[in-house]
Amino acid sequence: MRTEYKIFAGVAAFLFGASIVYGFYTRGTGTHVEWVGTTALILSGLLCSMCGGFFWFVARRIDLRPEDREDGEIAEGAGEIGFFSPGSYWPFGIALSAAVAGLGLTFWMWWLVALGLIMVILTACGMLFEYYSGTRHPAEH
Repeated sequence: MRTEYKIFAGVAAFLFGASIVYGFYTRGTGTHVEWVGTTALILSGLLCSMCGGFFWFVARRIDLRPEDREDGEIAEGAGEIGFFSPGSYWPFGIALSAAVAGLGLTFWMWWLVALGLIMVILTACGMLFEYYSGTRHPAEH
């Protein structure tokens, strides 16, 4: 996790520096700063700082991983990483639901936004509980 928080901290520092430079350059010879871009860069820097802070917080509580050590070997990181569903259709449903909500936002149809968000919640719950019910539920012995 040490590598990750260093990357996020570096990107956050770059974004904060870019927001300062952007603010000065957009002011130019005029009297006002272009606040939308400056605010977006500052908020992006804060988001990267939040992610970097989380990784730093976690890195203090766990042992060094092979990719965090100078003498770490590739073979040390081998093995099972996690469980990934091999044949789930729920991500497609979530994407379709988000597209419906996005179309509602695009055309200012609030009923379509509400329908899309309800669909997103239902499909996300379906994906979350996919292995707790239905045909993929593990048989109890």
